[in-house]
Order: sequence, then structure tokens, then C-alpha cells
Amino acid sequence: MVISQDTYNSVKEKTLKGRYITLDHIKPILDRLPDNFQVKVIGHSVNKSPIHAVTFGTGKIKILMWSQMHGNESTTTKAVFDLFNLFQSNPEDCKAILRNCTIKVIPMLNPDGAKAYTRINANKVDLNRDAQERTQPESNVLRTCYEDFMPDYCFNLHGQRTIFNVGNTPKPATVSFLAPAFDEERSISPSRAQSMRLIVAMNNVLQNLIPGQIGRYDDGFNANCVGDTFQMLDIPTILFEAGHYFNDYEREHTRNYIFIALLTALEVISDDSLNGFKKEMYFGIPDNNKLFYDILISNVHIIDPGKYKSGDAIGLLFKETLQNELIAFIPQIENSGNLQNYFGHKTYDCSQENDLSALKTQTFWNLIKS
Repeated sequence: MVISQDTYNSVKEKTLKGRYITLDHIKPILDRLPDNFQVKVIGHSVNKSPIHAVTFGTGKIKILMWSQMHGNESTTTKAVFDLFNLFQSNPEDCKAILRNCTIKVIPMLNPDGAKAYTRINANKVDLNRDAQERTQPESNVLRTCYEDFMPDYCFNLHGQRTIFNVGNTPKPATVSFLAPAFDEERSISPSRAQSMRLIVAMNNVLQNLIPGQIGRYDDGFNANCVGDTFQMLDIPTILFEAGHYFNDYEREHTRNYIFIALLTALEVISDDSLNGFKKEMYFGIPDNNKLFYDILISNVHIIDPGKYKSGDAIGLLFKETLQNELIAFIPQIENSGNLQNYFGHKTYDCSQENDLSALKTQTFWNLIKS
């Protein structure tokens, strides 16, 4: 299914923008969904906030998605609401998906973490490390939903930091995927093979839009992770990671690409074309690496020759800080020294007069001089 930019712009949920997305933001949208979208409270968080599931479609193939398991990973939440709007507009191509599939979405599994803009829940537990013991109410909500729904596919929707690049290239990992392992040996079970094929299908589409900006997330096995757990239960599970796009700290471009990936996956599942994609091509997607800084300043010995050697650099990362219901990006020095194999989303070269002059006007100038 080809969705033009104009069509996407028409279905993009305008009330959701930026990085800070909470239950207060999504609840009015849930309340106005039409009757063919079943909205149900399926449980409550530590702080007794409701956790909702949205179910639509009438088909026999069942797909379960959940977003904001980590409260500060909101990009995929925006994308699923864009998806809701597309299916409400009911284009002809979507009718087959609705006829063949039943889709259940938990748009915000961790509403307490979303409100505090933290990865963890209100008990300071990472829900994605609680799949086995299920000590937290949110973990039990997800597992109960899974057992009641018995999905044929699971989509685990997350976000990743700006540090990730693709392979050894200076391209950000704007979207990354993972077919989670189901054992220590990272064997390819039938369900994992299906996950790989689905990722190949999405990668084929995205490469036409953001070539070289799709990565493959680390597949180290951890039974405490939800994706690994569901893969162990023989259900094809796919991890989606919404990452950085050039100069897009609000992740508005990235939400578009997650939307396209989700729609592609639904279409491939619906039209039963999954086996037409070769699982081996999954391993052709480059690994994620962690070679990016938000700001990379080279030749800093020119600023302070007593502190830095010739050729030294400083790498800064932004600390995402909640301020007045907006996310502020506060630069902090992460590393210094020989950083020649690293990249910067923004770069300054102190040996260049224009760069040095521009650097002196930045709010972090005193930080790097101190």
C-alpha cells in the first residue's frame, strides 16, 4: 500500500506532537474513536491510572501491539494514533486488512512513567525486564491481555536514543528492528523466522525512503524481556525502535516512518505474502552501533591547549529533562579525547574560524571551557 505524503499529513493526529505524550493527551482521542474501535480499560498502573486497549478489525489473524512500555518512548504512540486515523478514513486498501485481521493496541502501557517522563514505572521497575516474574501491575496487564487475545503476531513498540548509528556509517538509526531471540544460542525457530521475514518486508519499503538509516537491534537473549518471552511462546514478535532523524529531536519525521512500517507489516500479514520474503535478508540489515554524539566538537586543544592534546574532541549528549510539560534538551559532556571514529548530529571544528565563532555563541560554551 502506497501512502502519499499528503495522505499521511491528512491522517496525522495533530493533537499529539513532541516528545511528552501522557494519558491526558491520548484520553480525549480515545473517547472520540468511533464505535468500530472498541476501547476498553484492561487494567491499572501502580498509581491507578487506567491502561487502555483499542481493538478494531474483524479478521481471524490477530495482531497485538503495545507502546510506551517505557514511559519516555512516545514516538510509536504518536504513530499508532496516526494509524487509527487512517483506518477511520477507511481507504479501499485498508478494508482488506480490517477484513482479514483483528488488531489490538495498548497505546500506553506505562502511563505513570509517561507522566513522569521516565523509562521505569512508578515503582522504579523497568517493565521490559519483568516478563518472567511479573512483579508489576502493568506487566500483568500485558500478559493477561496476551493470554486473553492469543495473538498470532506481537509488535513491541519502543524508542531509542540519538547515540545509535547504522553499522559504521555516519547515518542515524532512524528505525531499527529486532526479531528477538528465544534461546541463548539465538536459534531461528519458526516464529523467529516469521519475525525476520516481516522485518525484511518493512526494510524493503523504508530503504526507498530513508536509505541506509535502518538498523538491526542487538539480539542478545534475555528471558526477562517481553519480546524474548513471547518469542519463546512461539509467537512471531517484532521489536520496533523509533530513533533519530536528522535534526528531528521531536521525532515528528520518525513517527511517519514508524507509521509506514506498521502499515507495511499489517498489509503483508493481511495478504498472506510473508513467505515471499527471505529470512536470510534480515542479516543483511546492518547492526546498530553507538557512535553518535548530539554535538561533536573537534580540535578542542585550540580552546584549551593545557587540557587537551592536538586532535582531541569533546562529545556532548543531551539530557532529556521535563520542564513545564515540555522536554528540554540539556547538553552535557559525555566524553573527550580521541573521538575520531565517532560522529556528531551537530559538529564544530575549532580550527575553523566560523565554527569557533559560532561555538562561542552557544549556551554550552562555558560548559566546554570549564
